Amino acid sequence: WRAPAGLRGRRSNRPEPPSAMGSKHRSPAMNTIQITRHCEGIRVSRAKLTELIDHTCRRFGVKNATINVGIVDDDEITRLNREFLNHKGTTDCLSFDLSDKSPRQAGPVFDLIVNGEMARRQAARRGHPTGAELALYVTHTLLHQLGFDDLDEKAAARMHRMEDEILQYFGYGTVYNT
Repeated sequence: WRAPAGLRGRRSNRPEPPSAMGSKHRSPAMNTIQITRHCEGIRVSRAKLTELIDHTCRRFGVKNATINVGIVDDDEITRLNREFLNHKGTTDCLSFDLSDKSPRQAGPVFDLIVNGEMARRQAARRGHPTGAELALYVTHTLLHQLGFDDLDEKAAARMHRMEDEILQYFGYGTVYNT
């Protein structure tokens, strides 16, 4: 991943994602979506996640976006959480707007990073598939980039309703409120 805006130029020992592990898709709305997996033992339908991301972007009028999704393990997300947000410990997901707002850039650039190991644990605890939990994390991070927030109770309720609406549309059911 590239460093989030304002952090570019910082040195990092982080390896670039190997292209063999990723899949790149250009949607009819001309969004480019790439999903890479850096977490062992996590099965995910890249096609279904790509469709979910593209649908959500189109729903909110986002075109020409570049969206990179990284499915990582606890260690990697803990490191990223510390490096970029100065937070200790693991988390379910992180998102960064890497857009530079230059005329050369056709649309927004988002990096969405989700914790595959946490998704597996939470899915087992909540009684639904890991893929549904990962879809929740991807939807959550994307909605943050599209202007949703969860800092207060009212905003969080609005965001979680939208998450569930999108996830239900894609056949995952009500994931957040399970």
